[in-house]
Amino acid sequence: MDHLAAEREGQVAESIAPGVSERPLKIGLASAYDFASRGGVQTHIRELGQQLRTWGHDVRIVAPCSDTSKVDDEGFIPMGKPFPLPSRGSVGRISVSVWLRGKIKEMLDEERFDVIHMHEPFSSYVCVGMLSQSEAVNIATFHAYPGSRVYDVGGARIAQPYFEKLHGRIAVSQPAKEYISSHFESDYEIIPNGVRIDQYQQGVEPFPHLQDGMINLLFLGRADKRKGLKYLLLAYSKLKWDWPNLRLIVMGPGNPNGECQRIMGERSLQDVMFVGGVSDEDKFRYLKTADVYCSPATGGESFGMVLVEAMAAGLPVVASEIPGYMTVVRNGIEAMTFPPKDVGALVDALGKVLEDADLKQRLAGNALRRAEEFRWERVARRVLDYYVSCMNGVGRSQEVPVSSTP
Repeated sequence: MDHLAAEREGQVAESIAPGVSERPLKIGLASAYDFASRGGVQTHIRELGQQLRTWGHDVRIVAPCSDTSKVDDEGFIPMGKPFPLPSRGSVGRISVSVWLRGKIKEMLDEERFDVIHMHEPFSSYVCVGMLSQSEAVNIATFHAYPGSRVYDVGGARIAQPYFEKLHGRIAVSQPAKEYISSHFESDYEIIPNGVRIDQYQQGVEPFPHLQDGMINLLFLGRADKRKGLKYLLLAYSKLKWDWPNLRLIVMGPGNPNGECQRIMGERSLQDVMFVGGVSDEDKFRYLKTADVYCSPATGGESFGMVLVEAMAAGLPVVASEIPGYMTVVRNGIEAMTFPPKDVGALVDALGKVLEDADLKQRLAGNALRRAEEFRWERVARRVLDYYVSCMNGVGRSQEVPVSSTP
């Protein structure tokens, strides 16, 4: 770990080393989704913005917002009120109000961004409205897999003129790239999501009341069908016979659906804790408290963010073999994997980790090394370099720093 720490410090120092004296960039990060709600895209934007600011860049975040009191960001610009829209087995909160056009124009005239970086640009009018009136360099990140249904019902044809206004296109993973390419053929840069690794490792204490000799198996995810909780409950009911000191902790917003409740009732499952949605601080503590992390998602994940979080916390991981997850882990190296919805294979994978201390230690060590590749200092540097490349590509080289560092 000493070698890894030295290597990491060198990479971080390189990413923030003083560069040329040209002005910092004025960057607008635009979200399609309600910024008062918790979600992967919102977290990505918030943490990318934080990292860019540490390098001296001027960042504004523009998004619909249901409650500005829940947003702690001095550079946040609320844009419209969101409403819930079912999508991919989940619910997204977006704004579709075309009446925002005038307000968006006023904001763009005032801010005069060098770069506007939109996330899921065609999922709400906020991003579309900005793109249609932007005079900046326009970049989009596509997170979704399999993506928004709007593309499958003619939305791609409607969005094509806006897509052509993009100067740069990012996909968070190969599966996300393959999906968006099937609707908008173009070149895409693959830049993964980032994680603030140190938050999962420094000064995090486990919950004392859960350090009672039980083995803590952790699940993290919303109460959406595609997260696969029912398959974990079925596997847990079988494992509990051989591992009576096993406890399942379910962390995430929402309540278990009727099918999950039926499984728990019919099998009289004991030692299952539903802790609900928690603060970031408590999330770190539950990860520190856990002995094994499991994500049995059945699909619809463009990237294994929850896996990287568990890996950063030093946990052995058991995960389903869905495309988004397999871009993050390899079976038997960083995680034990199993075919989605295969309860028997899930039982076998979890059983191997529970009974083999050497395997558990090896998976955790490999996972920690792999998680370092998603450190925000690395990921944000790639994003910033891409901004510079796109700006130079549209003839603004006289205005762009030679180096992307401040």
